[in-house]
Amino acid sequence: MRFLGVALVSSAVVLGACVGGAKQDATPAAASTPAAAAPAAAPAAAGTALPITGKTWEVKMVGDGNAYKFVPADLTIRAGDGIKFTVVSIPPHNVAFDPALVPADVKGQLDANMGPNKLGELSSALLLNIGDAVTISFAGIKPGKYEIHCTPHLAMNMKGTVTVTP
Repeated sequence: MRFLGVALVSSAVVLGACVGGAKQDATPAAASTPAAAAPAAAPAAAGTALPITGKTWEVKMVGDGNAYKFVPADLTIRAGDGIKFTVVSIPPHNVAFDPALVPADVKGQLDANMGPNKLGELSSALLLNIGDAVTISFAGIKPGKYEIHCTPHLAMNMKGTVTVTP
């Protein structure tokens, strides 16, 4: 019984040290990189999704066992437009942007415009059923060419591009 009490107290001390250590590590890292924190503040401020102010386009997410694709795979839209991605066949699908390819001053806004139920940064929710859809606003997104992919079918070359014009 005495051993169990010592083990319990020791576990509590170790867990407390782990939690406290993680908290300490996070604070100095943020404080020690003020230059990196300043640019990140702009996308964080853009953390509110902006509504679609133009046309909403539709892109179908298709899988037929031989090919997985966005239809159309390449789309040119105007800033402020939106795109509704709809699962047509062989789910699951999602819409993702490679964070390494999205300009730093666009990431925060684009991520916010993807909605609340994301898989991760710049990655929409996983759509599990035929008919499921996700709509992404391109309001507040500067002109440029943005590559998209479906994470579950990336190895099968399910890719496309969205070109945003002024």
